[in-house]
This record gives sequence, C-alpha cells and structure tokens, in this order.
Amino acid sequence: MARTRHRSESARRPDPAPDTGPLRRVGPPPVPPVGPSTAPRGIQRQTPPGGHSAGDHRDGAVPPSGDAEGPPLTALPDALGAEASGTEVLDVPGGPPAAPRTSRAGRDMAAAISVGLGLGAVIILALVVWRPAFLLVLTAAVLISVVELSRALDKGGYRPALPPLLLGSVAIVALSWTRGPAGLVVAFLLTVFAVVLWRLGDGPVGYLRDASAAVFVALYVPLLAGFAVLLLVPDDGVARVLTFIGTVVCSDVGGFAAGVLAGRHPLAPSVSPKKSWEGLGGSVAACVLIGTLLVTLTFHGPWWGGVLFGVAMALTATLGDLGESLIKRDLAIKDMGNLLPGHGGLMDRMDSLLPSAAVAYLVLAVVAPV
Repeated sequence: MARTRHRSESARRPDPAPDTGPLRRVGPPPVPPVGPSTAPRGIQRQTPPGGHSAGDHRDGAVPPSGDAEGPPLTALPDALGAEASGTEVLDVPGGPPAAPRTSRAGRDMAAAISVGLGLGAVIILALVVWRPAFLLVLTAAVLISVVELSRALDKGGYRPALPPLLLGSVAIVALSWTRGPAGLVVAFLLTVFAVVLWRLGDGPVGYLRDASAAVFVALYVPLLAGFAVLLLVPDDGVARVLTFIGTVVCSDVGGFAAGVLAGRHPLAPSVSPKKSWEGLGGSVAACVLIGTLLVTLTFHGPWWGGVLFGVAMALTATLGDLGESLIKRDLAIKDMGNLLPGHGGLMDRMDSLLPSAAVAYLVLAVVAPV
C-alpha cells in the first residue's frame, strides 16, 4: 500500500526543466565601432606612438577586428592640429572629397618641385644675364618676406612698423651693393632707428613688444639678405652667389632624401617632428660633396676649405629651418604665407637661405679670399 502511494506521488511530480545551456543577457545590440567607412568627415582617428590604439592589448598583440574596441575619436580644428598630434583624417564615401595626398614629408611634391625649379631658373637667369638684375630679384624677395613675417607676427599680437621696414629693406640692399659691409651696417642701424621712432606715435601701450618685433624683422630678413649682396660685389660674385645657393639647395635635397628613406630618430620633435638625425647626416654629406667640388674647382681653394664650407652650410641651413619652425609654432601658424604652391610663403623658402648667406660670406672670405 505504501509502495503504491509512493509510485503515484512520483507520477504526479512534474518533470525537471530541460537544460538549455548558459543564460544569455537580453538587451539592445552593441553599437558597432566607428571605422574608416562610418566616421563622419572632420572626425580623426588618433594613433599613439607605436601604431596601436588605446584598446590594444598590453603585450602588443592587436585583437581581431571583429572583437576590438573602436579607436578613440578626436575632433581637431584644422590640418595643423592633425599634423602636430599624429592624427589621420578619415574620408567618407559620397561625402566631401579628402584633401590631396602629400608625400611622407608633408608636401605636394609635384607643385614643390615645379615651383623650386622656376625660382632657380629666375635666379640663374638674373645672375647670368645682368648681375644687378639679381639685386631686383633679391629686393622683391626681401620685401615679400618682410610683409609675410610682419603679418604672421601681427597674428600673434605683435605689430611691427611695416612702412619703415620696407623702406629700410630697400636701403640695406642698395647700400650693401654700393658701400659694402659699412653700408650694410649703416643702413641696418638707420632702419632700427626708424622703426623705433615710428612706433612712438601709437603710445606707450605695447611699445617695447612692437618695437622689439620690428627690430627682429629687420635683423632676420634684410640684414641677413644683405650678405648675399656682399657675396655678389667681387668680380667672381656670380660664382660665389651660385655656390652659396647651390649648396643650400643640396642641403635641402640631401636632407629630404635621407629623411624619407632612412629617417628614424627625430632631431627636434617639439619643433619640427619630420626632421631626423639621418636627414641631417644626408644634408651634411651632400653639402660636403658639392662644397668640396665647388671650392676646389671654382675658387681653387683647399679641399679642407670645401669640407668646412659644406658642413657650415648644412648646419646653418638646418638651424635656419628649425628657427623659422620654432617661430611658426610659437605663433600657432602652419606657413608664413600661401604664395608658393607646395612651399607655403616665400619666407618659408628664405628661412634656410638667410642665415646661410651670412655664414657663406664669412667662410668664403677665409677659404677663397678675393
């Protein structure tokens, strides 16, 4: 009887629920990561040094794309911010066209090469046809550079007196040609005196700031350009000017080639992230080669004089380029102007030539005296 009751109770007991596996969370589907095909225009993907995003594993292994967390997005105002932070602009199919692709060095190389060849042709033609014509080309370049640099300083809150700077620039070139080194010094001092007096008319507020900026412009552009005029004064002045300009161009070309092909170690990352120690080595090698050939064959100077001249040109041209990059970063601008496609402003091409002119004049006076 007991056994029968137990069997009947077991028959009435419900069967256990079938095993359906682990429980799954019910909720809204996960949002897919934003990739190159879904990111809106103007949103940029930031890649930290090393090439992996913030969601990468600490051991360096990159997770599969289907499971990886989307990279952080950063909205930057312009291309300068993208260059400074190492970000990459994402394009959208059907959206506005992306900016034209540039080389690894950040230039539109086709435009840069064509403009550079054009400028070189103008300089060579002026020197070969009629020496004083080079003075006209140089004066025009100095005046444009003074305007570009003054406008750039004005964006940073500095207001150099432009009229006396332009008049003083013409006087510096003219007196350097007619009176030599003494005329260069006198014209520069008169320019400094003029810009200091000119600023008095605007009152005491910001006087020291604006007057110092004007003196800086006069020293940086027309004074240093005056040494190129002094190179032209001797009978072999055309050869001296071509030697100076050609060596600086070789410094730029050698540094660019070595930096693109083998650049690994930044030279001054906080000033110019794209310059490398390998690029500097390429500049020195190119300048020593061309400098030795020109000094020994053209001026019949010693071989060591050509080596000294080449090294001096490479270092001075690089420092001049870094100096202008430092000014532009301080003023938060990308280029001094937009006159030359692929280069920026004319001042962006004069940066390495201006200090190199002074050093070339001094070194050639020693290794190849007149």
